[in-house]
Amino acid sequence: MHGQDEGRRGGGGGGRGPLGAAELGAEPGERASLVQFSSAFCQPCRATRRILAEVAGMVEGVAHIEIDAEDRLDLVRALGIEKTPTVLVLDAAGRIVRRAAGMPRKADVIAALGAAV
Repeated sequence: MHGQDEGRRGGGGGGRGPLGAAELGAEPGERASLVQFSSAFCQPCRATRRILAEVAGMVEGVAHIEIDAEDRLDLVRALGIEKTPTVLVLDAAGRIVRRAAGMPRKADVIAALGAAV
């Protein structure tokens, strides 16, 4: 994804295994998941939410899951999330295949999904 892409991370990143409904607090997508870490006063998080929801709506089997970073400090620490928004692209097995900090461009999100599906 665009900007501060942290590159490809296999195996869940941060030494964790795949992420599922228990960790995410929502059911992951059948084909892929767009996981957004946000915080209450983060302006770019609002725009990121719109972009990810739109992309998830375009691609069958893709879920957009937003996680409040302040409510899930355990997961934030385990995954090494340092700023909001941070977006993780998970494949069908819950493995992190792409990761980026900052507001992504729609085209980059679509391209990153290609690595997951």
